[in-house]
Amino acid sequence: MSSSRGSILMLYTGGTIGMIRDEDSGSLQPFEFSNLLKQIPELDQLNCHIDTDSLDSPIDSSNIGPPEWQRLARRIASSYHQYDGFVVLHGSDTMAYTASALSFMLQNLSKPVVLTGSQLPIGIPRSDARENLLTTLEIVLECNDEGGARVPEVGVYFEYDLFRGNRVHKNSTQDFEAFHSFNYPKLAEAGVHIQYNDLHIARASTGTFRLEPELDARLGVLSLFPGITPEFALPVLENPHLQALIIRTFGSGNGLTAPWFLRGIENCLARGTAVINVSQCSGGGVFQGQYESSRQLKQLGVISGHDMTFEAASTKAMHLLGQGAHGEAFAESYQQNLAGELTP
Repeated sequence: MSSSRGSILMLYTGGTIGMIRDEDSGSLQPFEFSNLLKQIPELDQLNCHIDTDSLDSPIDSSNIGPPEWQRLARRIASSYHQYDGFVVLHGSDTMAYTASALSFMLQNLSKPVVLTGSQLPIGIPRSDARENLLTTLEIVLECNDEGGARVPEVGVYFEYDLFRGNRVHKNSTQDFEAFHSFNYPKLAEAGVHIQYNDLHIARASTGTFRLEPELDARLGVLSLFPGITPEFALPVLENPHLQALIIRTFGSGNGLTAPWFLRGIENCLARGTAVINVSQCSGGGVFQGQYESSRQLKQLGVISGHDMTFEAASTKAMHLLGQGAHGEAFAESYQQNLAGELTP
């Protein structure tokens, strides 16, 4: 028998991939990780060593947040030198958030960390779970010409496509092709063969791997809409507990020019709260100053979110706040490309 191709740690958080339908309520509920693996006998044919671990009890991804991100990051960090790569089985609803958070918390990666899941439970005949999981494992095991990891970064694999984890957005609740990366190319596409887009895959870091687990979730979000009123918006702008506030603007970063709104932004900034401009559009990005409705935001000191996804923009803010960044230090670091999340 040939030697093993490598070793993988598979972490299970919950999600549709490991659910069964409850006979009484009819709703989908998580079941045990060991039962999930029994559904995929093809795992034995991969000729690799797979260890498994899971959260204390599987949870719906809607309930996953900073504490679970920290647990995942610490688990990966504690085993980083024992494995060639890591697979995280995760519910699709917040997968892009978790992938983005991990990309900031796991610094100087030289090994793959790939998240995957499914739209249908693995026990259903038409489920997409088997292909997603088996191809994810193939990608994690793949080596480059030098013998290192082919994809040494945090990624999301779903329905034949591998994406950079902090560039992906869930854009469908029904399609198997549930994810899309609007502002960055796919890292790989799986057909008869897996085609890798090496020019857009991060190089393995030559630095020492390190964990930065601290997160500060004192973050607020204000999504603009036509007809938004001071009674709705000002309580958010005046919240004294927020350390950062994301304004979800129109188009290329355009906001209201109403005096009450601009005063609210100005006062928010004066209290030391970082204000970040992120477009509601899935593709493109923020270009502050292109129109008058964004020029004034730029003049006030609002930070551009550039072409980041909302998922990356929010988790990046939590990451930097967790590192103790505030004021000019926060603004400067936020506009830097830390983990491939924005286009310089």
